[in-house]
Amino acid sequence: MSRVLIRNVSVLVVPEEGECRVDEAQDIYVQDDRIVAITPTGAPGAHDATGAPDARGAQDTRGAQGARGAQDATGTPDARGAEGARGAQDVSRAPGARGAEGARGAQDASRAPGAPGALGASEPPGEVIDGGGLLAVPGLVNSHTHSPMVMMRGAAEDLAIEDWFNRRIWPMEVNLTAERVRVGARLACAEMLLGGVTTFVDHYFHADQIAAAAIESGIRADLAPTFFSSAGQDAIDAAFETTRDLSTRHPRITASLGPHATYTVTDEDLRRTAGRARADGRRIHLHASETEDQTRASLEKHGVTPIQVLEQTGVLEAGALIAHGCGIREEDLPILERYADRTTVASCPKVYLKLAMGEVTPIKGLRSVGVDVGIGTDGAAVHNTLDVWEAIRMVALTQKQREHDAEWMTLSDTLRFATRGSAAAAGLKDQIGVLEPGRQADIALVDLSAPHNQPIHDARAALVYSVRASDVVTVLVAGQVVVRDRQLTTMDLTEVLAEAKDLAHTLVDLSQGGAVQHYAP
Repeated sequence: MSRVLIRNVSVLVVPEEGECRVDEAQDIYVQDDRIVAITPTGAPGAHDATGAPDARGAQDTRGAQGARGAQDATGTPDARGAEGARGAQDVSRAPGARGAEGARGAQDASRAPGAPGALGASEPPGEVIDGGGLLAVPGLVNSHTHSPMVMMRGAAEDLAIEDWFNRRIWPMEVNLTAERVRVGARLACAEMLLGGVTTFVDHYFHADQIAAAAIESGIRADLAPTFFSSAGQDAIDAAFETTRDLSTRHPRITASLGPHATYTVTDEDLRRTAGRARADGRRIHLHASETEDQTRASLEKHGVTPIQVLEQTGVLEAGALIAHGCGIREEDLPILERYADRTTVASCPKVYLKLAMGEVTPIKGLRSVGVDVGIGTDGAAVHNTLDVWEAIRMVALTQKQREHDAEWMTLSDTLRFATRGSAAAAGLKDQIGVLEPGRQADIALVDLSAPHNQPIHDARAALVYSVRASDVVTVLVAGQVVVRDRQLTTMDLTEVLAEAKDLAHTLVDLSQGGAVQHYAP
């Protein structure tokens, strides 16, 4: 049994509705892979609620650089400058914020029947992390990506979407091997963990190698082995079997079925995929209605939108994560509403701008019919980074522009999409996405002391518009410290980078000719 205490940390609270807030001076108690209690630092009864003494004398592992940096930046012993402290305090006292009464409520919640490990424990925590000057946020979720494509970073620039696929990406993917995918996935996992991403939702080839990298690094992953109808039935069957195998490999690995898209997988194969999903109790992760051009082409060729294809083939009934959805039309919304309890959409807006796709995900319309929306990066071959903080910022900005409404996509709504929404997109709505007793202990500790964040008038604004991946100090996944003081604990980053550099040129070589597919939706 492992125990971790994060002491004296500010905590981002993300309710299902209403304003997010920051509660200062909290202790987060972790037992094994779960949060068992969150109590005000030094509050009477905290000992009783968790069964742990106040942990003095246990191993104290303050993130030295982060903690010292916070103190130096403000010049105050408690690592908060007067103005920054007031700003954070004002946020925590926003409408709906709890004072003493709310703090007692949090303490009482930690004692609730069924809170795992909340009662009866007698051993002190094995590790105490000093959270002074840091802000604890739910571990970020990259709700749609192709992680090994970090190996193609910067190799397909300044191209329209057709040429991006046909002249670069799909010809490059002829070069994919299990080893090259493994090397790329290791680099991707390293990048994401260092940026506070604790879960990623992946859609790619050689998914067993991506699973191996995820297990090694300590990150959580939902993996969808990709297939095209053009690859033939044997390849599709192999993808189905890989999905089944992946789900047995590790508690942090889940798996989805991964048909590429409505325009690269036939209706017959989509029906077969939906049948397998229902039989195995899985969902389907695919691209659909990525652009308005794709929707228009589907109507011209088949007389239906891609969303109608998903309904007609049973994909929506089985449950689906739809990547992008920028071409979802008003008439598609009633269809999606019928399956809102099992349908999510992932939005990756930097990609839409870069490829000049003309539209972004219609988040306001999707939410109006109850569809959850998460935030992702897509692959680094187009997004260039796997920085979910950047994606969060882009969602807020592009949605305001799309709706011509500066008051839409508020700070709290943006943070809710990034946490609860992205957890739903990962198929883990009840497990991750918020810091609450009983949830998985996927936690990122963020240092807001750097000049680009200061002064802090509203910590929520800093998280949405200012924070960088490099501000993440410490990361836990399933209760295990995987990043400590901005350093990976599970992998040798120097070795990961060297391996990627050695192999990267082999992936972007176009001399072999051919392509894995042709883009013509």
